[in-house]
Amino acid sequence: MPFSSSQKDRRPLGIMNSIATNYLHLRNPYAIAWWSAAFPGFAHLSLGSYIAGFLLFNWEVLVNYQASVNLGILYSFTGRFEMAKEVVNTRWLLLYAPVYIYCIWNGYQLTVDLNKLTILAERNKSKIAPERISFFEINALDKRAPWVSVAWTFLTPGLGHLYTHRTPTAFFLLIWWIGVCYLSHMLQSIQFTTLGMFEEAKAVLDPQWLIYMPSILGFALYDVYVNTIEYNRLFEREQANMLKNDYQDPAFKMPVYGGDGMHVVASFEHSLHLELAVTDLVEKGIEQNRICAVPLKTMKKEGQLFDSIHRSDGESMFDLPSILGTILMTFGVLWGFMWKWGPVIWGLIGLFAGGAIGFAFKYFLYIRNNKNIIKGKVTEVFVVVDCKPDEVKIVEDVFCRHLAIGIGVKK
Repeated sequence: MPFSSSQKDRRPLGIMNSIATNYLHLRNPYAIAWWSAAFPGFAHLSLGSYIAGFLLFNWEVLVNYQASVNLGILYSFTGRFEMAKEVVNTRWLLLYAPVYIYCIWNGYQLTVDLNKLTILAERNKSKIAPERISFFEINALDKRAPWVSVAWTFLTPGLGHLYTHRTPTAFFLLIWWIGVCYLSHMLQSIQFTTLGMFEEAKAVLDPQWLIYMPSILGFALYDVYVNTIEYNRLFEREQANMLKNDYQDPAFKMPVYGGDGMHVVASFEHSLHLELAVTDLVEKGIEQNRICAVPLKTMKKEGQLFDSIHRSDGESMFDLPSILGTILMTFGVLWGFMWKWGPVIWGLIGLFAGGAIGFAFKYFLYIRNNKNIIKGKVTEVFVVVDCKPDEVKIVEDVFCRHLAIGIGVKK
């Protein structure tokens, strides 16, 4: 088991098994409540409550379809109010409203509670195992690029979650995306659209199923981005704890100006290469007590526009763009049935326009007056090795091979 039964781990930060890593981190309760409003079940999936999320999602699809809610939305936003009244099944609609409101309330309330548990877990310095291997699957913490997960998700929702090893959400989104694509005839509409046959593209679509797609795509992009960032931060946290425990011997003598010792000093980013480097040194005969690794605390730099595989300031720049992109994409799909280019093109225009507006707002909110923006590689760990003269070259070669940012020798 990754956790002991001691008082220290009474509030665990998370748990890792072979198919997923489920752990606590701070979230914006308003953003989570929004995803419940966009599609019941999404908030619970984002929070790691898989069973509740799966059930609520399927409930939404069943009741929405029986009540023809999506068709009512389409006719209402295109000015056909009498048709909206006729198409909606009120027997199902009255069942829909209470659960829909509950999902929004519960998503907000659950996020607030989990944020409190996150703070307690961090204060207790709870640990999480860095890998879990079973007969079925291997799950190991590693750093991943947020833009890669977003790109795969944009192509097909679910693929980005597979990249981040969030398997339950990945296959759930993938299966439903395939189903909704098929039932809405979206791929046929895309084919007609690329050929310039816009009327045929509109006629072939089933709006009842098509209107699900903006919410599914928008949530998938948001959730995979946030999870990639948070998994990277979890990796850094776990690796920093390991380095402090295993590579900070109290008897280690730090370099002193004028001393007679030789030391090689290198700077690294948090990565598996760092662990490979220090263990490689031990394999080559450098005792562990002659290696000192000092993880640096990441100081919050307000104004970092984009998170990366190496840096995240905990301020998501992707929440507002994904929310606005989902909203405008939905409007583009709805109104696209009345406009020339059709719902596919107008939906994509809405997605990118909403994302651009969201990023612009975040930029002026966080970046405009900030000049302390970090660019390029950033030192996150210093490694100091107490060497004999004939070991200096060996240590330098190991650090070079494992992508040290910089290397210095104190003679």
